[in-house]
Amino acid sequence: MARCLRAATVAGLVSLAVITGAAPALAAGEPVQHDEQITYQDWNSYSDWRGGSQNGTIALPGARTGVTMLRPAGVTDYTDPHTGATRSWEYATWTSPVRRIGFAATELVASWNAETPAGTWIQVEMQGTYNSGQQTPWYVMGRWASGDGDIRRTSVDGQGDAYSSVWTDTFAIDDASAGVLLSAYRLRLTLYRAPGQWRSPRVWMLGAMTSNVPDRFSVPPSAGHIAWGRELAVPRYSQNIHKGQYPEYDGGGEAWCSPTSTEMVVEYWGRRPSAADTAWVDPSYADPTVDQAARRTYDYQYEGTGNWPFNTAYAASYPGLDARVTRLHSLDEVERFIAAGIPVVTSQSFLASELDGANYGTSGHLFVVVGFTAAGDVVVNDPASSSDEAVRNVYPRKQFEQIWLRTKRYRADGSVGSGTGGVAYLIKPWWKPWPRVAGSTNW
Repeated sequence: MARCLRAATVAGLVSLAVITGAAPALAAGEPVQHDEQITYQDWNSYSDWRGGSQNGTIALPGARTGVTMLRPAGVTDYTDPHTGATRSWEYATWTSPVRRIGFAATELVASWNAETPAGTWIQVEMQGTYNSGQQTPWYVMGRWASGDGDIRRTSVDGQGDAYSSVWTDTFAIDDASAGVLLSAYRLRLTLYRAPGQWRSPRVWMLGAMTSNVPDRFSVPPSAGHIAWGRELAVPRYSQNIHKGQYPEYDGGGEAWCSPTSTEMVVEYWGRRPSAADTAWVDPSYADPTVDQAARRTYDYQYEGTGNWPFNTAYAASYPGLDARVTRLHSLDEVERFIAAGIPVVTSQSFLASELDGANYGTSGHLFVVVGFTAAGDVVVNDPASSSDEAVRNVYPRKQFEQIWLRTKRYRADGSVGSGTGGVAYLIKPWWKPWPRVAGSTNW
């Protein structure tokens, strides 16, 4: 059993209607009618950064724009809950305008792409507006640094109000049937640096996926024929050959499906940790870049490496890469990414009997879609494999689409569990355009 449990802990808990029964097949070329609502919105241009509220920050012009600290707005103390150490930090903030979602949403997941030199870190917060007109508190969506020498990157537990909660990296409406849903939000970015230090964080993307995906045990199959017969040459890494390594990071490699998948895509784009970066890894261990990815995605509060935006932020810490967490509607949309040369990391859960050829079941697992066979089945780099050589797998298209897009599933004991509803990591070079998919803005 793949021990990657983050992948399906939230999605599907808060949506609106139950859909059961077998999904009808579609004729080739027939469009899928989606019952979910998904949008991804971000701030990533010079005008975007200029349009926010600056308190000690400055927008950076140029092709690779961003926001950084101009002069500190003040100094504050932060006690790291995972080390007990208290340090003083200069800080500055950037706050986005309020962004209307366009529908009543039940979930939000923030993403960011940033550079955090030694002696710096960032905090991302979200404040929502309900369709009742009330506002949420400012929720911390992550305290993050690319390294672990200054703070321990962390999510924050125990956040909530009468209508919503934050579960690790996901804002969720507690009871959508009550009718109080998310209609708008804004994000706040706080940049921290050691007092007197000139080097500051730089953030070049801040965004969020918002969604309302109804409860469903099955979905209509997509038509395909967009990237059939196309397979990308993504490096293959097994998480299982790291079993028992560095148990301080989520118990060891058997739980590293998310960073292993992320690392495969990072290296597909020609980036990787340097020899100096991995010098801490036991030289007898194979594939030390996977150990590095696990360390650099570890969430000290969640005590795991499966925090979704921590994985995409790790990928974007390499020069020239952009990355984000979103949901996609169907395998047709994945095919558009494959056709554009962009692999897609997907999050899903399943019984062994639900995915032919996997030979295991999991309550949450991530792997990389690298292509499609000539018949439309899904070619996957599955890190839950016995060796790097065994990582390439082909899974039946219809089965794959069900286990990835559903929000409800039956466990082996007959009880009902959750699914991710199409969660994906998207990682690419900054200059390469994103394929157009439903619900995307600012892409």
